[in-house]
Amino acid sequence: MRKSLQNIQNSTNDNSNYKILAVDDEQGIIDSLSIFLKRSGYNFTGITDPQEAIERVRNEHFDLMILDFIMTPFHGDQVVEEIRKFNKELYILLLTGHKDLAPPLETIKRLDIQGYCEKSDKFDQLLLLIESGIKSIEQMHEIKKINEQLKDTYEKLEQAYLESIETLRYTVEAKDTYTRGHSDRVSELSVLIGKKVGLSEQDLRTLQIGGLFHDIGKIGVPDTILQKESKLTDDEYSEIKNHPSIGVHILSNATIFKDIIPIVKHHHERYDGHGYPSQLKGEEIPYLARITAIADSFDAMTSRRSYRDALPLDVVKEEFRKNKGTQFDPELADAFLDILENHFDEIKEIQDKYVG
Repeated sequence: MRKSLQNIQNSTNDNSNYKILAVDDEQGIIDSLSIFLKRSGYNFTGITDPQEAIERVRNEHFDLMILDFIMTPFHGDQVVEEIRKFNKELYILLLTGHKDLAPPLETIKRLDIQGYCEKSDKFDQLLLLIESGIKSIEQMHEIKKINEQLKDTYEKLEQAYLESIETLRYTVEAKDTYTRGHSDRVSELSVLIGKKVGLSEQDLRTLQIGGLFHDIGKIGVPDTILQKESKLTDDEYSEIKNHPSIGVHILSNATIFKDIIPIVKHHHERYDGHGYPSQLKGEEIPYLARITAIADSFDAMTSRRSYRDALPLDVVKEEFRKNKGTQFDPELADAFLDILENHFDEIKEIQDKYVG
């Protein structure tokens, strides 16, 4: 005990960085802990009211809590129950008057109580638990610090890669003047449909990015084909149909794009199974790809091409009605037709924003 206490006294400056809260409805226990832990250099706070302890933890940072199990007006496990609702990180040691009065092991695990020991006139066991707890807290802080550094590095790499792919996207649109602004419009139209059908924020974000990069594979299609003003030959059309697979190849090396790969690969599948590249049908086609397919088709129909003008809105509506269940997911087509009928101003805003 004397040797351990000397070790703590030698590291008083380090210990003062850690705040310990003790909660016991016996003032004598609090006083004893105060003398012992302050002598050991810790930043110590002692409280006899369990409810006050909960509020202190809610409003103030503590690294470690020493908590009596049997207290009034409620027991220590009930205190922990409340604290764990808003603080998952606090390191908690439970004191018991007798080992037979300790809470069940299941409760200790469920509440993430890191340790417990019996009360004693001496604090040998408690001292060892505190030393172990402080080491664990130090490790948790170090891990958190490393994770923050890794997160920062990852975000910088992600941004750099995103900017590189964005450059490729602009290169694609520069190759084909008729599709300028197309990816931006598909991105926002997809999100509009996604909101209509009640998708989560995460899915909406995937739709947004997927729409931006759905045609990235056209970077691998010869300019002579992209810019051809007359009808494509079968061989030329086969070249065009390779762009989803090329896009997947470009994006697959970066984990940040893993969620949009299904959109890039399958936005030209048809609900009846006659699309490409995998001839998927119905619900085999990823849901977000089915949404992007509708946005992509709408923008293609309403954009001027070398071989035709933009189609009138009535014609576009009729195309969606006619191709429900064949080219398009029928439920998604109905949702989009409702947008066309009742919220076309939102679509017009997107079109005006990205004029081709």
